[in-house]
Amino acid sequence: MPVAPIPAHELLIFLLQVGLLLLLASSFGRLATRLGMPAVVGELSVGVLLGPSVLAHLAPALSTWLFPPHVEQFHLLDAVGQIGVLLLVGITGIHMDMGMVRRRGVAAAGISVGGLVVPLGSGIAVGLALSGSLMPADTDPVVFALFMGVAMCVSAIPVIAKILMDMRMVHRNIGQLVLTAGMVDDAIGWVLLSIVSALATTGLHTGNVVTSVASLFAVVAVALTVGRPLARAGFRLAARSQDSGPTVAMATTMILLGAIATHALGLEAVFGAFVCGILIGSAIGPGNARLASLRTVVLSVLAPIFFATAGLRMDLTALSSPDVLVAGLLILAVAILGKFAGAYLGARISRLNHWEGLALGAGLNARGVIEVIVAMVGLRLGILSVQAYTIVVLVAIVTSLMAPPILRLTMARIEQTAEEELRENSYLPDAAPAHAPTRARP
Repeated sequence: MPVAPIPAHELLIFLLQVGLLLLLASSFGRLATRLGMPAVVGELSVGVLLGPSVLAHLAPALSTWLFPPHVEQFHLLDAVGQIGVLLLVGITGIHMDMGMVRRRGVAAAGISVGGLVVPLGSGIAVGLALSGSLMPADTDPVVFALFMGVAMCVSAIPVIAKILMDMRMVHRNIGQLVLTAGMVDDAIGWVLLSIVSALATTGLHTGNVVTSVASLFAVVAVALTVGRPLARAGFRLAARSQDSGPTVAMATTMILLGAIATHALGLEAVFGAFVCGILIGSAIGPGNARLASLRTVVLSVLAPIFFATAGLRMDLTALSSPDVLVAGLLILAVAILGKFAGAYLGARISRLNHWEGLALGAGLNARGVIEVIVAMVGLRLGILSVQAYTIVVLVAIVTSLMAPPILRLTMARIEQTAEEELRENSYLPDAAPAHAPTRARP
């Protein structure tokens, strides 16, 4: 017997959900951008308004009709969101400048180590302290604590890059270091997330940890030895066509196949998408014009739907509980101070001055999209409760909102060098005359 198609009513609800979420996410994202905030803040707020935080309380009948509490119905939205997030992570990997990582390796390494170790350790500590009140009943406290450590140590390259470009700071040395250190943090963060995800699904055993680490090294080794020449050959073949369709199809297929491979190995699917994104970037370059249509669809359609869907799972009414509110404030404080302190310490060890250290802390503190993805993984695997998920997503929003004003304040006290002026003319030739060198303030 052939499988029956999706019933008419369920299809109607699904199409209505997707259309409404996309319309509102796009509108709220643009509004957030006009107000000087990252677009992801507006996109997440759509889910908050339409989810259990607001609409379910103001109009419960409408909320139940629009978002019926049926697993199969919600999984349709999840499927669209998963495709979107995998392609978004793949595009992030495509834009990872490995040449810059090598050139600024020493300074970036010190900043990355500080920006990883301090928040990772503080996150694990706060996770152990709060495991009894925030984690689901059947979750291992150690796995929960490790997951909170990973959530505290990640940064968000897409958000950081957008902030730096919007503020015309991407040409500054600090901007370059923020991007380089953030790239390293993101790469290690995906590795740690894959390990913790494997522990959550197979249990905390030495053999499983060794297997997970071995699988990670195997994925990287295969990507470097087999994946790189295959990617170049595949894109050479796709480039024979005069239109961009084959190149877009090749990139999409590679990202999804990479996600499939790591998921089949018991690792997190986003790690495979990220690795394949790096392969694509090394094969055809991060700014390849043939991928413009893919970037447009992912960033303007699929990613906003994913973030709006993520917001649907937030329940801000959970913060009305004093215990959850106190836990949320504590986690937020640990997230902000841990990342700031780690990045600042790494900057000072790398012989950067006080204001440069603060600027690096502000830039790397923006969690944005990566934190939301991490939170979704934790909720999907049963590591996070709804309360913990809501807190982690709030960390993503608050830290992304904090970054621009603190960057503006600290960068105003860092003198622009002649090298940075030349780089600005190269990056922003049309804007160069309007930007005189910024002098340090006393």
